[in-house]
Amino acid sequence: MDFEELLNAYDYEFPPELIAKEPVHPRDSARLLVYNRKNDSVVFSTFESIIDYLPANAALVMNRTKVIPAKISLTKNTGGKISALILDHSDTTVRVLASGTFKAGDKLIWRHEHSFEVQSRHDQEAILKPSFALSELDMMLEKYGETPLPPYMKDSPMPEAERRREYQTVFALEKGSVAAPTAGLHFTEELITKIIQSGRSISYVSLHVGLGTFAPLKKEQLETGTLHHESYSIDPNTAAFLNQAKSEGRPIIAVGTTSVRTLESAAVDGRLSALHGSTDLFLTESSVLRFVDCLITNFHVPRSSLLMLVSAFTGREKLLEIYTKAINEKMRLFSFGDGMLIL
Repeated sequence: MDFEELLNAYDYEFPPELIAKEPVHPRDSARLLVYNRKNDSVVFSTFESIIDYLPANAALVMNRTKVIPAKISLTKNTGGKISALILDHSDTTVRVLASGTFKAGDKLIWRHEHSFEVQSRHDQEAILKPSFALSELDMMLEKYGETPLPPYMKDSPMPEAERRREYQTVFALEKGSVAAPTAGLHFTEELITKIIQSGRSISYVSLHVGLGTFAPLKKEQLETGTLHHESYSIDPNTAAFLNQAKSEGRPIIAVGTTSVRTLESAAVDGRLSALHGSTDLFLTESSVLRFVDCLITNFHVPRSSLLMLVSAFTGREKLLEIYTKAINEKMRLFSFGDGMLIL
């Protein structure tokens, strides 16, 4: 199967009105599709009822990364505007994704007294050197930055204050993402408490979500079997707990594709041992999962690496069959949409 055939194999049609532009309230009132692989059954429920379907001794794993308001507006000396998204930074420079016309050597002004000098540019990526100490960056972003939303939500009606609140999990802790681990958005503090009180466990890992999550797949990624890099970490105590749970035969349930990438990247010979690093893991229908047993996820865009990752749990044909049922039931799609539990 060549590259275009592969993308077409993961394509599906849906009514545009099913794209969720804002979340439901309360968060766990979102709908839930439950697919049981053992008996090939599909059940429609609500997320607040997920406890009714989780195995009694399940060990859930969530990504506690925190979205930063990384979108900024810059001005050239000529008065032209540049929209930039800060991806990461070193000790002296920041890497951004930016639109507009500018080149190496240009000065880009941010909030009057702050500016950047363009060090280099390649396509839409650029390296900028700030006129201020990078220790001020977090504070400046919190004050003046905007929360980036996925391309399909660019016309969301939510103002910035609401975006910062809603496009963030209730357990977010470690700053570093430009996108939320959206399966976790369905969880409320009350639901988390109920899950723990019911005898299941909840553990936290960290993977900082990059824009590669939303970028179209490239032919070279298929040829190399690798994706964009994202940094992850697992606390040693968390790893020891999850390794013990795995050895006891407890189902490991990843909350979100980012938790899957973290756990599968860290797993060596069935145990979590590579506890931090940068992963370019590309999971597909043919991938063998080494640690994760079940998945809680949202509905993903067609022709995407995320859709391919979920197919590792179900197979491609079955996944598209499930999506057809969800669309027929008018379930809400993508980041602020409804959820799915694969058992």
